[in-house]
Order: sequence, then structure tokens, then C-alpha cells
Amino acid sequence: MTDTALLHQAEQHCARRGVRFTPIRRRVLELIAETSGGLKAYDLLDRLATEHAAARPPTVYRALEFLIDQGLVHRIESLNAYVACHCPEHTHRFQLLICRDCGRVEELHLDEINDQLASRAHELGFQVQRQTIELLGLCQDCRQSPQR
Repeated sequence: MTDTALLHQAEQHCARRGVRFTPIRRRVLELIAETSGGLKAYDLLDRLATEHAAARPPTVYRALEFLIDQGLVHRIESLNAYVACHCPEHTHRFQLLICRDCGRVEELHLDEINDQLASRAHELGFQVQRQTIELLGLCQDCRQSPQR
């Protein structure tokens, strides 16, 4: 999906939910979408500060919180970074494949894995409040690179 299509999808998603997709939220999503891997908050702030002198950490973190709440961005826990979600209408039970060489991130939606985990947690009397499944490895391009 192109960045333009992703932003258009985000606008429609926010309109359907009746929430404001402000210019700063839009720009934060755009900057994240331009990166094939995750983007850390302070790297995001550095990029944003070149355009908006008033950009400060709270501005970025508020925008990130909004984008996460709307399902437009995922936080990569292991990297403390953020990646755009190309399917915000999904139930947001997802898994991330993260290439340790190039940093590319792919999002999977294997609901059966999530269902099995939720079922087992329930059997054990455990209430899941948040679930993060991240698989770190090498993408096909990096595995086939002649430099390996």
C-alpha cells in the first residue's frame, strides 16, 4: 500500500470513528509509514522538528498514543519503535516479523494463535490485558544477500 493510500485510509478510518485526524497526527503517521522498519519516538521528533520548530516530546507521544488507540500504528515492544498498520479495521490481534538486518517489519494476523493463547490463559485463570508477539529473524532478502 502506498503512503498516499495509507493516509487516505487513515482519514476515512478516523472519520468513521468520529475522531480528529489533525495535521500533526497525519504527519506523524506519514513519517512512520515512510520507514520500512520501526521508527523510534526521538527519531520521529528529530524529523518533525525540522518542519515544526515547536515540536516537543509530548506532542509526538500524544500523536503516537492517538494513532495506537485508533489502530493506525503498532508499537514494537522489543525495539521501542513504531510501525504503521496497513489494516486498521482488523481486530488488532497481530504478530510482527522483524528482520534483524534490514529492520523490515511485516504484520501477520494469525487469529488461531491468539485464540489458542487466550484459551490457555483463560484455563489458567489469567486475564490477558495486552499481548505482543514479535518474531525476530532474517527476511528472505537478507538471507539471500551475497554478503551473508
